[in-house]
Amino acid sequence: MAEKAIKLPAVNYDDIRDKKVIGKRRRISLPQWAVAWIVLIPALIFLVLFMFYPIINAFFMAFINDFEFVEGAGSFALGSFFKSLEEPCVNWNLFHPDVCDMYRRMPSFGFNNFVYLFQDAHFPATIANTAILVIVEVPLTIIVSLVIASFLNNIKALKGLYQTIFFLPYVTNAIALGLVFNMLFSHTPGGIINVIITALGGKPVNFLNPSAYEYWVGDKLVAVLPPASKFNQAIVIVTNSVWSGIAFKILVFMAGLATIDKQYTDAAKIDGSSGFTIWRRITLPLLSPQILYITITSFIGAFKMYSGVMSVYTNINGSGFYFGGTEGYDWMPVVGWIYKQMDPSSGNLSKPGIAAAGSLVLLAIILFITVIQFAVSKKRVHY
Repeated sequence: MAEKAIKLPAVNYDDIRDKKVIGKRRRISLPQWAVAWIVLIPALIFLVLFMFYPIINAFFMAFINDFEFVEGAGSFALGSFFKSLEEPCVNWNLFHPDVCDMYRRMPSFGFNNFVYLFQDAHFPATIANTAILVIVEVPLTIIVSLVIASFLNNIKALKGLYQTIFFLPYVTNAIALGLVFNMLFSHTPGGIINVIITALGGKPVNFLNPSAYEYWVGDKLVAVLPPASKFNQAIVIVTNSVWSGIAFKILVFMAGLATIDKQYTDAAKIDGSSGFTIWRRITLPLLSPQILYITITSFIGAFKMYSGVMSVYTNINGSGFYFGGTEGYDWMPVVGWIYKQMDPSSGNLSKPGIAAAGSLVLLAIILFITVIQFAVSKKRVHY
């Protein structure tokens, strides 16, 4: 005897929407905005602690005249302001114990730190050094990375190997890269660049050494090299910066090239356009968002350069604040000058307020250039 089929009643969503299901865990429903804030909270905490707090702290430090850290005042700049009212004896710097014998007057707000910046003999020169390196390095790096990315996009054989080779500088330590370029451009007979120059019939060049150098090959005196000029030093710094900076830019350009529809280039080929015309008229305009992004981030990164410049002088001087020349200031960037003000190892009281003022000046320069870039790019970027 066949079993009779049991017909279940139809149930729709409205019937069970507000019902409690026994034996099932009830899902907590949150508004979409609440879920968004929960996801963003970790990133916001990170930004507050490591970006907004240091900026606010540096702002107060820059406008407190003769600012010095007071022992036990905490990390916030205003803590030193109020702590100094209670303990005018400042003894945080172990290099100057006699400071405790002097009365520290009540700090006041003003522009003394900014006045000191432009009275200093070296700070305006560091701005000029940074500007020159930025103007030369950034366009050169963008052009080289864009050309390499375009060629990599058009090859098939060993494409992954070439991408890996060009990406290696991005995962290599900046100090290690600088040391490599220091050896390549060494003024000694073992320097590969000078070996190539002499093999081609030229005279060896002193790229980095601030002193004159006798260039011997075996028992033969080949040349007496004069001290490294500022131009020769710039060749090493720019070459190092370009090589270490192209990796990430190639990656971004490769991602942009992958999004370009081949229909555009195929149609241009049918019309008889050359490869260079297609690249100039179609590829570049469609890559304009990536070019804008790379340009802005490259300018920001170049203005903050420090380790890349310092590292090429690794074998010339062991100090972390040497940037070429007899005094170590030939190619000192702004960030190098700021770090030097915070260093008490020279035997002088460090100047955190002056360093903070210098960082605000650098921030203002970067913001000004970024705003100009956005304004200029409005009519040239195609999304």
